[in-house]
Amino acid sequence: MLLSALSRTGQGEALGGAWPPWLPLAAQAAFTSSIFAYPRFLGQPLRGQNFLGAMRRLVLGPTLLALAGAGLYGLARLGHSRGLPVGAGPLTGLFTLAMGLFFYFLARLHYTWRALMLFKSEARLRRRWLWFELLLALVLLLLLAAPPLPYGLLFGALVGLVGFGLYLSTNQKWMAHLDPQQKWQALSYEFIVVLTLLAFGFFFLFDRDDPSGLVGPVAQQQFLLLTTLTAGVFAVAGLLLTFFNLPTAGVFEQRRAEILSLQRLTQVIQRGQTAPAIYLALLDSALQTTGADAGWLDVLPRTDGGGGLPAPPTDGYLHELTAGPAQALRQQLQAQGLLEEDFLSDNLPASGILAGLALPYRSVVVLPLRTETQRYATLYLLKNEPHGFEPEDLSMLQAFISQTLLSLENLQLTALSLQNQRVQNELRIAAHVQESLIPKKLPTDDWFEISSHALAAKEVGGDFYDLLLLPGKRLAVLIGDVSGKGVTAAFHMAQMKGIFHSLMQPNPLAKTDRTQYPVPSQFMTQANTALTHCLEKSSFITASLFLIDYENGGFMFARAGHCHTLYYSSNQEKVEYFRSTGLGLGIIRGSGYERHINNQFYDYAPGDVMVMYTDGIVEARGAGAGGTDEYGEDRLMLRLEESYYRTAEEIKTFIIDDLDGFTAGQPMHDDQTLLVIKFKAAQPAGQA
Repeated sequence: MLLSALSRTGQGEALGGAWPPWLPLAAQAAFTSSIFAYPRFLGQPLRGQNFLGAMRRLVLGPTLLALAGAGLYGLARLGHSRGLPVGAGPLTGLFTLAMGLFFYFLARLHYTWRALMLFKSEARLRRRWLWFELLLALVLLLLLAAPPLPYGLLFGALVGLVGFGLYLSTNQKWMAHLDPQQKWQALSYEFIVVLTLLAFGFFFLFDRDDPSGLVGPVAQQQFLLLTTLTAGVFAVAGLLLTFFNLPTAGVFEQRRAEILSLQRLTQVIQRGQTAPAIYLALLDSALQTTGADAGWLDVLPRTDGGGGLPAPPTDGYLHELTAGPAQALRQQLQAQGLLEEDFLSDNLPASGILAGLALPYRSVVVLPLRTETQRYATLYLLKNEPHGFEPEDLSMLQAFISQTLLSLENLQLTALSLQNQRVQNELRIAAHVQESLIPKKLPTDDWFEISSHALAAKEVGGDFYDLLLLPGKRLAVLIGDVSGKGVTAAFHMAQMKGIFHSLMQPNPLAKTDRTQYPVPSQFMTQANTALTHCLEKSSFITASLFLIDYENGGFMFARAGHCHTLYYSSNQEKVEYFRSTGLGLGIIRGSGYERHINNQFYDYAPGDVMVMYTDGIVEARGAGAGGTDEYGEDRLMLRLEESYYRTAEEIKTFIIDDLDGFTAGQPMHDDQTLLVIKFKAAQPAGQA
């Protein structure tokens, strides 16, 4: 460009003679093309969504250089006005350097605006921008052709390019991602760019009709004016769009804050926050979204024991409001029945709600936080000016409240789940302890066979049985059932087993071996006394105790309200129930119980079978008649009649298999315990 300018201004002889007229224009076209092509190799000027960064790099680099070029241009103009000839070397050098810096600025400006306007654009817009670039390049090249284009044709091309450029300039989605402060920064950058373009445009317009030819030929003047004008279209359009977008910036920022607040409320529970953190997030989001001057979240005490949520603060959660006025405001609203539904008042002084309250507020919103089954809190928002809350505010607040309720319910479910998990762990431990209390190894002897079955309806149950071998070839057998189910019943079952082992210890004061241990009725009386201090008033225990003297071929038993024992007599070849009286343990507390319990005696014969059980066996429900049929004592008697000749283990298996078939598909309603004792048909020598 410098060589072509020197040739044009008459200094071509020093460069080897005058250059052809087209050569300066071709040199300028080559320089312009290269300076516009160079930014394409630099890559995308916009990095992510750093819009201000792209504009800052444009202003602090090419724009400042262009302003310096404008200063050089001004010096050249000043020198020319003071009499320096156009061909003076310094004058030509200043002009050429100013033009080079200006073209570099135009190229960087073009690609920066291109990146901004094509941000999140559709393919159709990108195609139109490509057409605009091709048309602009074509017109610029035609301007450098000789002879110069007629002004009519130039004006038509100018109007077309400006209109096309204005249309493309309206697609600037990047502005929606700026907050008000960032838009003011963008506005300042755009103003500097426009100022730079105005400076060069002023010089070019001023020199358009200058006969001295400082700027150059007419074609070059047209080229410079068109490039300045097209760049100015984008700069001015961006400046105007940013400026007129400022009034709506606050609205977009508020909506973005609402979305971020809702997102934060959504993520609160995922970060393991507590109920107070959720309440504080709601109050903070509501205040920020509506711009309220004061707020209060009145959290109500739980009526279901807490449900896993901690107790709320005494005064709730307050913002720019003290506890006294807050409580007074609640009382006023409650007295008028305004706390049950959503409530909005745009003129509090006229409504009389603030009567007697020295509060400056004129607008209030009251929104309850509740589900179909539980009310959690009430949200109060207040503003100093009337008509302070818009319908959009209420809609967003309802979204906040819905998310808060969801978070609170999720938190409550999480706490209950953890609590249930702890209960399940405790039940597993209790079941393990209870299982350890059930005899794993039953007594064996040449005189009898024993087989047992025990199944709890829940993790732990209240059925129990135990067996103790006593001196003198005697066997103590205890079976029982605690009223109720679950952990409490299992606890009392463990107590009963402890009482059994405690009372069945030899008495050192006994005069004979036979009197060392209590008889069944005496045991029941002593057990009733022991349970008086540890058994709930609503609970009782049924039990049967058999004291078998298998050396002498007889047994003594007492029944404390338990199921009747089923018995097969080999001598009589008959199955029957031992029908005896007896009152459950714990029904009568204190003295007098012994009158309701008695002993019974029976001499057994080899081959006899004794079946002891709990009510979970005979009351088990079958699949027929809608699940109301019970297994019953009659069916149990028939099963023993069909199997008495088998071993104790086979009799037990036969009965349990029949029970399982009867109850197939039905849930267990009670614990099931079955104990089968068979006196061997071949008794040891010396026995009948």
